[in-house]
Amino acid sequence: MKIISRRNWRHATTQLSLSVFSLLLAVGCGAADTNSADTNRTDSNRTDSNSVDSNSVDSNSVDPNSIESIATGRTNDAHYRFGAASRDGIGKFYMGREISHVMGHRGAGWLERPTREREERTDLLVDNLPLTANSIVADIGAGTGYFSFRIAERVPGGEVLAVDIQQEMLDIIESRIAGGAPGNVKTILGTERDPRLPEAAVDLVLLVDAYHEFSYPHEMSRAIAKALRPGGYLVLIEYRGEDPAVAIKPLHKMTAAQAIAEMQAIGLEWERTEDFLPQQHFLVFRRPIVANGSQ
Repeated sequence: MKIISRRNWRHATTQLSLSVFSLLLAVGCGAADTNSADTNRTDSNRTDSNSVDSNSVDSNSVDPNSIESIATGRTNDAHYRFGAASRDGIGKFYMGREISHVMGHRGAGWLERPTREREERTDLLVDNLPLTANSIVADIGAGTGYFSFRIAERVPGGEVLAVDIQQEMLDIIESRIAGGAPGNVKTILGTERDPRLPEAAVDLVLLVDAYHEFSYPHEMSRAIAKALRPGGYLVLIEYRGEDPAVAIKPLHKMTAAQAIAEMQAIGLEWERTEDFLPQQHFLVFRRPIVANGSQ
């Protein structure tokens, strides 16, 4: 039997991922992800309920000292509660909201579908970001780089930090850079708790349909806030949980009130909510500036 080295194996799997991605773009549709319940976030039933009854979740339902808890990381954390998982959730609750499954890299084609700009008006989204030519922007949950490369063209003297926790997604971005896409995009492999961004160095953080999937939203949000320079912006894009006409699975939507509460809980200031996009909230937050010019 032929032995394949680890390096060659990773190269082969990366090439396979890129080949699958190219095929998906050619047909303009997403693929199923056996590791995730949500490669396609659309909800044919148009369910509009985005709320979770926090009283129905027992904060003591998980024994933090049990072998199962230690093995799965499902310990009693002050910020989270655990209960029965819904179809599209992981059974972990933050501020009354169940956290959804992550859309895996096999759903990359859905992110790059030809109809996305028309459906979501992504052109308007980019046009309304608070950017300058020299902005340092972090695109967290960058996926295939859909927004990273569009923003990179707007910041020729700046840089876009494309952050994702899936190396397969970053491999796609690196392949696109090698193929001639804007070179002022830098990939960063983050973790579930930390985007690994430089402290107080980012002018704008963009989160597009990603925040609701964070397994550790409190820790990630605090790390993101720390990466913002004082006065820096966080723009949160989420499908409108209040609107039953938005045909997206409930756990992949958020109400403005829920999003604002969660961002304020980690010290960011809510500045405004815009609804010029067809289906999504455009929420703007800032890191506070204190009297001496810092936070």
